Amino acid sequence: MNSRRLGKKALGDAGERSAAAFLAARGYRLLEQNWRCRSGELDIIAEKGARLIFVEVRTRQSDRKGTAAESVDVRKQWKLRQLAQIYLQQSRRQEEQVQFDVLALMWNGSEWSIQHIEHAF
Repeated sequence: MNSRRLGKKALGDAGERSAAAFLAARGYRLLEQNWRCRSGELDIIAEKGARLIFVEVRTRQSDRKGTAAESVDVRKQWKLRQLAQIYLQQSRRQEEQVQFDVLALMWNGSEWSIQHIEHAF
């Protein structure tokens, strides 16, 4: 990527690609990216070992409005849990052990810094 500030859509898309590569390199098996239903979207659904992991990806270019990780507030966590329940029902995987992770990415204009928060909530 070029050494510059990115627009919001380009930043989000690049962050999600980087997040997927980060997880794959660490042994996660990616099942879904940008899974959508009427109620919303789950960024990444992956497996590692016996766990089904729902990963929320947050990207930032600065922390003026708070860090990427801080943006996954209680309301967002509630929404992600609801979406995960819909996914589990639709995929007939209600008996799976699940985990919620957050990948917080910061783009400094030339490279990513990535904070992986496992069992985030």
